Amino acid sequence: MNAPTPALVAPRPERLRLVGQRRQILGMMHQRLMFGLLVYAGIIAIIALRILYLAAFGDHAGAKRGLTALVPERGDIVDRDGAPLARTIDAWTIGLWPKKVIGDKLALARRLAELMPERDEAAYFAMLRSDKSFYFLRRRAAPSLVEAVNAIGEPGLALEREPDRLYPQTTLASHVIGFTDIDGHGAAGAERAFDKHLSEAATRGQPLVLSISSKVQQALEFELNAAVTEFSAIGAAGVVMDVHTGEVLAMTSLPSINPNTPGQGTPEAHFNRATLGVFELGSTFKPFTVAMAMDSGVIKSVGQVYNCPNALPVYGHVVHDTHPFGRACTVAEIMMESSNIGTAQIADQLGKERQKEWLKKMGFLDRVEIELRERGRALNPGSRWGPFETMTIGFGQGIAVAPLQLAMGYATLFDNGVYHPPTILKRGPGNPRPPGRRVFSEETSYKMRSLLRLVVTKGTGKNADAPGYRIGGKTGTAQKLINGRYSQSINITSFAGVFPMDDPRYVIVVMLDEPKATPKTYGFTTAGWNAAPVVSRTVSRIAPMLGVRPDKNREPDMSAVLPYVHEKAEH
Repeated sequence: MNAPTPALVAPRPERLRLVGQRRQILGMMHQRLMFGLLVYAGIIAIIALRILYLAAFGDHAGAKRGLTALVPERGDIVDRDGAPLARTIDAWTIGLWPKKVIGDKLALARRLAELMPERDEAAYFAMLRSDKSFYFLRRRAAPSLVEAVNAIGEPGLALEREPDRLYPQTTLASHVIGFTDIDGHGAAGAERAFDKHLSEAATRGQPLVLSISSKVQQALEFELNAAVTEFSAIGAAGVVMDVHTGEVLAMTSLPSINPNTPGQGTPEAHFNRATLGVFELGSTFKPFTVAMAMDSGVIKSVGQVYNCPNALPVYGHVVHDTHPFGRACTVAEIMMESSNIGTAQIADQLGKERQKEWLKKMGFLDRVEIELRERGRALNPGSRWGPFETMTIGFGQGIAVAPLQLAMGYATLFDNGVYHPPTILKRGPGNPRPPGRRVFSEETSYKMRSLLRLVVTKGTGKNADAPGYRIGGKTGTAQKLINGRYSQSINITSFAGVFPMDDPRYVIVVMLDEPKATPKTYGFTTAGWNAAPVVSRTVSRIAPMLGVRPDKNREPDMSAVLPYVHEKAEH
């Protein structure tokens, strides 16, 4: 091959110059590209920082402010074991901008009435023609409804997310937990009592820990619901309390409500029978009368004898017994057979002033002491409190207290006689038990163990016994006051119990409002037939959860009472 002629090949210096220019151009293009990428990255960084700034500190309408956007708008409520009872979630809200509607308003009103029948077609059409700028159509809307409304495709319909309160356990402990109103403020229960704690930024990041045990609460509610159904009662209440700490482990009022839809509950369901309602709870008061008399020196021995005729005329009235003795009876027998006649005489010896003093120390003359706002005030004869009223109060008639107050009284009697206020908050370093006040002596507290165990082993409370758990307690059957007169056929029945009675740890109180007789009760509506069995079944379920083991070989010292129990009254 012939070599190229010199005229067709550029000289070496010229070729080097062209290569250098190419490299210079490429370098300049590379620098420009890098500069462009850096500018682009800077713009992206500025946008991202701006977004973060607005998210944290933005002042846009309807948004959460500041860094608290990372915290729920309302703190969670949990039980003593951390199980969620109330929490905040994002929920759908459906709204209407009437002036932005572009479609057929009549057709839209008809469709909205089909999807949300709480209003009729005319009401929706009036909204659509209104000069008002905005309407809420449905808050806490179900996803299926949101999907259907979205499918309408109308710009005037607004679908937004907003914080909402969810109660995952539905009706469980509903009167303790409570609920919030449509604007997210506490309206009842713990939601109302601790509204500030739950809503303030400084505290809402930490859950509110209640003393309630969901497991114990479920057992109590199940058994009480079953009893309400079996005996056709109009309502019920129940409390389980720790004797030593005052913690309310379970508390219920029936009928209950679903706090997720509180507007659907009836006024009867919203009423808290456990803390707001006050009732004459009958013979459950008798142990207090006996304990008062022991501490005051009126009763010197459970073998002390009283005259117990079939009827006792006194102060122009006549006192009767359900199980009359018709003979002399001991204090042990008075308690065992729930004698009104015997207890009335003990109260008469005690006297009005001493009786009032003890009832005051026990909190029975005041409003219920608990964190909830739904608190009733105990009722008493007031200015009409005379000698006969002293006798009737002695056996639980003429004074009305809340079931929680009754539980509190039994906790006091068996916590070595010291009163401590009950609480719905879990005890711990941040919530220690406050100092108590002495009501009864330790000696009297100890003596009452065997008397109340006697009621369950040989007396009116036999159906409350749960083998191995050493329940002690007292039945209570009170005629219901209707239109100012005591009904002869309508009762309120209750049982107040403590277990294990050899080393008292827990109080349980159950109450049935207007229970009816069944074939199983042989026509009776008294507490021994309906309230006592609820206690037996509930304790059998909850005692293992609370660490109480069944032991049929353990009992309180019964030698102090058994020698004074003679021939049993006929039932």
